[in-house]
Amino acid sequence: MALKIRLARGGSKKRPYYHVVVADARSPRDGRFLEKLGSWNPMLAKDDAKRVELNAERIKHWLDNGAQPTDRVLRFLNEAGVAKREAKNNPEKAKPGKKAQERTAEKAQKAADAAEAAASAE
Repeated sequence: MALKIRLARGGSKKRPYYHVVVADARSPRDGRFLEKLGSWNPMLAKDDAKRVELNAERIKHWLDNGAQPTDRVLRFLNEAGVAKREAKNNPEKAKPGKKAQERTAEKAQKAADAAEAAASAE
């Protein structure tokens, strides 16, 4: 059984509240889980102590038993010092898309043509 430590959404519409749970990877997001390990309330301020609450002892137990945390949960575990998360780096993400690159090249070509026409007119 593949285990995941992930978030299960609770709360009402536009007032999210998440439980950190360990569940079978095949079960639905808000469905059956094995154990509740903590909570995350994104409505609280980032420096609030109750924003993220984790049971570190039980999380370590599940990590030792092969549970894989999702990326968001791994961020929380890294902040709590329970697990290490490597920083991600994707330099391709900052580059403009294909159409934007085509538009830029077209503008540059028009500017070069205009400069050439102005030079030949003199």
